[in-house]
Amino acid sequence: MLLKRFASSLQCSAKAGTFRLPPTIKQLLAAPVQPEEQLVTVSGWIKSIRRQKNVSFAVLTDGSSTQGLQAVFLGNGEGVKALTNGAAVQLTGKLVRSPGAGQEKELVIDSKRSIDVNAGEQIRILGTCDPEVYPIQKQALSTEYLRDHSHLRARTDAIAAMVRLRDTLKKNISTFFDEQGFIYSHTPILTGNDAEGAGEAFRVAQLPNTHPAATNSSDPSSSADNVEFFSRPAHLTVSHQLHLEALATSLSRVYTLSPCFRAEPSQTGRHLAEFWMLEAEWAFGGSGRVFDTCDFVEACLKSVVRGAVDGVDADVLWKGVDEARRSAVADAVGRGEGWMRMTYTDAGQALEEHQRNAPGAFQYEPGWGQALQSEHERWIAETLVKGPVFITDYPKSLKPFYMRENEDGKTVGCFDLIVPHMGELVGGSVREERADVLDGKMRENFGDGLSAYQWYLDLRRYGGAPHMGFGMGFERLVGWVGGIDNVRESIPFPRWAGRMLL
Repeated sequence: MLLKRFASSLQCSAKAGTFRLPPTIKQLLAAPVQPEEQLVTVSGWIKSIRRQKNVSFAVLTDGSSTQGLQAVFLGNGEGVKALTNGAAVQLTGKLVRSPGAGQEKELVIDSKRSIDVNAGEQIRILGTCDPEVYPIQKQALSTEYLRDHSHLRARTDAIAAMVRLRDTLKKNISTFFDEQGFIYSHTPILTGNDAEGAGEAFRVAQLPNTHPAATNSSDPSSSADNVEFFSRPAHLTVSHQLHLEALATSLSRVYTLSPCFRAEPSQTGRHLAEFWMLEAEWAFGGSGRVFDTCDFVEACLKSVVRGAVDGVDADVLWKGVDEARRSAVADAVGRGEGWMRMTYTDAGQALEEHQRNAPGAFQYEPGWGQALQSEHERWIAETLVKGPVFITDYPKSLKPFYMRENEDGKTVGCFDLIVPHMGELVGGSVREERADVLDGKMRENFGDGLSAYQWYLDLRRYGGAPHMGFGMGFERLVGWVGGIDNVRESIPFPRWAGRMLL
């Protein structure tokens, strides 16, 4: 008996090793048309249905592609009459070459026959949908309406295409970094440090546990109001950079694509409270100059974006948007020549000259030592350069403590990549590897809180090597590639100040 059970388990394991889910609609449409009609079963949601006297047509989608599968129902049996927009169904029929225009294949179902699964052809309704109250109607739906229905908005063409575009870009990112010898790393979401030093972190607190089995009423020190869970304040991370630096001192080349959080009350279309960041750190990076970092980021973006901006999901997202903008993105990532590099000082001089020639051109007066405003960045990228531009070597007073100080003592070896219609897309720098210089900057920056960052100094004391890195907002990348002006439509479930549904 034991031997029989063991043999049976081996057979199950062998089957599990070759297990595959049924093909998606995307896979069915991509497969070559077979000379003989195939009997297939497809599951999805009814996107539209059109009934005639003896035949009905429906478009079935499972979200795997922009194109749905046309289903042709011969006859109008009870199964066809029950089909409505939004309903979840399973259809079994013959996958044949379509005689009509617009699709290569279609699924033909003889609805006059039995719905029994053993009959070979069938209609099964897995989940009904009342078309009278279904929130996702066929007419145009406003952006704000879809935000209010974020749990359903991925059923629209644009949001579904955005989610698939995110998937494409993520896969391209993984391929690029793998080819460059990087190791994907998991970094903490909970942290005790503020990498940016901007004080915009969310504080994490333990909720009081009122369950009788977990409460020790005789011990007042056990209350969440009296102690920190981690014995020190904890926050949701604003950036994974510092932890990646720790790993880079051991693994040389590391990156992550992870969520970050910023308690910024901004209501602009460029900011979210929860967002995703692509961050990378690497040691022994060429000459150690900031231009080396720019070269890497440019190569990364050209590799990641090329192809995606011309894909079918991008076709959906760019519909109704200025096609010249899309062509400019495709040209920027497709051409061989490098993107423009200019120092902060040169950029400032160009801004000041434009302000003199056109008084009132900017709301904020440009000047050396002042932060570049969005209007400045857009003018540089869209009017002056007319393409992506790396602005390098900012004043050290404008940048965080970890950036390497240049020989002039006034600037740091850093860059912001500015792209048209989006603004800042990437920020990076050469990291300060000199322990004595970093120690002085940290004392000035943290004061009495320096002890919490001693580990960061240790990275320099014990075999510290020249290294560099960058961070890129993933939603901004999606917006640049997909022609999406507001980052709230570049993420499935957006959160911003005053708004968090679901």
